[in-house]
Amino acid sequence: MASARSAGRLVAAVLAVNAVGAAPSLVSSPDTPWFESLEKPAIYPPEIAFPVVWTVLFTLLGIALWLVWERTGDGRRLALSLFALQMLVNVAWTPAFFSLQAQGVALGIIVALWVLVVATIAAFARVDRRAAALLVPYLAWITFATVLNFELWRLN
Repeated sequence: MASARSAGRLVAAVLAVNAVGAAPSLVSSPDTPWFESLEKPAIYPPEIAFPVVWTVLFTLLGIALWLVWERTGDGRRLALSLFALQMLVNVAWTPAFFSLQAQGVALGIIVALWVLVVATIAAFARVDRRAAALLVPYLAWITFATVLNFELWRLN
């Protein structure tokens, strides 16, 4: 029975992280004349890449969250707090960039997100190394997204 409950918590974690991560797209979108008019850097990926990558990453984050949630002991509370904080900062980026059209503010947000993701990985590693490893692709994507944000700000 404990295994079924744990599996249920895994599904809940994955669905919750995907829902929170997708929420900003309900109010902000790159499908605007403003964004379409921006000069894009050469490294800008095709639009279809974004929902695919984010779904995979949020699924990995949900699994990592579940791994830490299932543990007990030192560091768990800090790891979960950092995870929640980085998710809040992640969610703030989309409206800052697309709704407010504040590329500089969005750049500050994504740099803060990068720092928080590094801190979250370190905190997760103290609780469950597998959970920390699952966040590495997310850090790579946030690094790439930071470069994209900077380039969009620089070019426009």
